[in-house]
Amino acid sequence: MELSGLVEVEDLHKALGGQPVLRGISLVVAPGEAVAVLGPSGCGKTVFLRHLVGLLVPDRGEVRLDGEAIHRLSPQRLREVRAQVGVVFQGAALLDSLTVGENVAFPLRRHRRLPESRIQEIVAEKLNLVGMEGTEHKMPAELSGGMRKRVGIARALALDPKVVLYDEPTAGLDPVTARAVDRVMMEVRAKTQATTILVTHDLLTAFAVADRVAVMEAGRFVVVGSREEVRASPHPLVQAFLRSSGLLGVPQEAGSEA
Repeated sequence: MELSGLVEVEDLHKALGGQPVLRGISLVVAPGEAVAVLGPSGCGKTVFLRHLVGLLVPDRGEVRLDGEAIHRLSPQRLREVRAQVGVVFQGAALLDSLTVGENVAFPLRRHRRLPESRIQEIVAEKLNLVGMEGTEHKMPAELSGGMRKRVGIARALALDPKVVLYDEPTAGLDPVTARAVDRVMMEVRAKTQATTILVTHDLLTAFAVADRVAVMEAGRFVVVGSREEVRASPHPLVQAFLRSSGLLGVPQEAGSEA
């Protein structure tokens, strides 16, 4: 397989507790592209995502970011590379003892030497980008689930990363809030041009945000393609997702607006 992308995964295998989780998956994501990894709970999506930031080391295969095999880097270089990747954790994972502004500033204070005035400018800029301007002094407990998710996105963008990773970005949200978060992700991508990879079990999110969708089942990609190609797939898992999302039999135009 010839690889030529910002994110390159080749023949990735991983077992946990003696049980195979990833069974030889490959994926190339071009600069500025958005790819969704869609699959049911337990299929290996989050394990895949953890390999992209070096939190897990492959049993076999390669994971590269901008040409560098991240699982072969020195600890110092790995920290430098991780600063190029913004991660939006499932549930937002905000630090409850810090204000919204302090949460967004956290990566800046850890990885950059900047005057406090510049840090505050960046915090305001990133909160404005996700529609949360003026909330710097609020505590996470004062925010709704959707608002917490937006702050998590702002924090992930603090260092202007090349790549933004989303782990189940709409999990636990009601349908209206989930679609609002979809729109935020789309706007962030349009304004930052960051390469985007999200793992989700929400087909509506995958279709709204991604250029391509990779459908995972039992640690393998069973379908990889555009929204149109995924919709046309006869694979039983794809058909089940279409049915559960109400898109089976819906005209293509309607599905594209989801």
